[in-house]
Amino acid sequence: MAYTKIEQYDEETTQALAHHYKEILKLIGEDPEREGIIKTPVRVARSIQFLTQGYEADPAAILNSAKFKEEYQQIVLVKDIELYSLCEHHMLPFYGKAHVAYIPNGYITGLSKIARVVEAFARRLQVQERLTVQIRDCIQDTLNPLGVAVVIEASHMCMQIRGVQKQNSVTTTSAFTGAFLKDIRTREEFMHLIGVNLHRSSF
Repeated sequence: MAYTKIEQYDEETTQALAHHYKEILKLIGEDPEREGIIKTPVRVARSIQFLTQGYEADPAAILNSAKFKEEYQQIVLVKDIELYSLCEHHMLPFYGKAHVAYIPNGYITGLSKIARVVEAFARRLQVQERLTVQIRDCIQDTLNPLGVAVVIEASHMCMQIRGVQKQNSVTTTSAFTGAFLKDIRTREEFMHLIGVNLHRSSF
């Protein structure tokens, strides 16, 4: 049987992006008509649409799609959520793990929805600091929990393959609300739960 590849992209956007990528190839000294590269502008146009698909997502709607009443009031932690994003300064990838916790205040959400919120914000042009806060604020504003904690550990290719070229550096950011911000014991419990995975050499 013949192989059929199924992809869905906005054709007008794809063609507009491909036009510009073709011009970029010319500007860096490549021949955009060369056999091995002739389809590259379209491939990259589709790739960038995939990598930035978070602009089309509504993270609050994701949480609300599986919001349930529940009296549980202890830490709910989803850790080691893989994330891949693009640095808005150089449009190079940064990648790593997000650890997200909240303490319910009458409502919980589906565990997979936490990971989807991370994905929705990550698949945009980002800085790690803002990404951390966006995840925190979305959960706080949508679920109104007693507290939210977010820690992200990521490696940035803009530091690894250009500029300072430090291969093993890891950037850690954190953001807290409510009980995680005001109660040191609650925050320490969260940090203990994720602590065994901090500062690993690979993701």
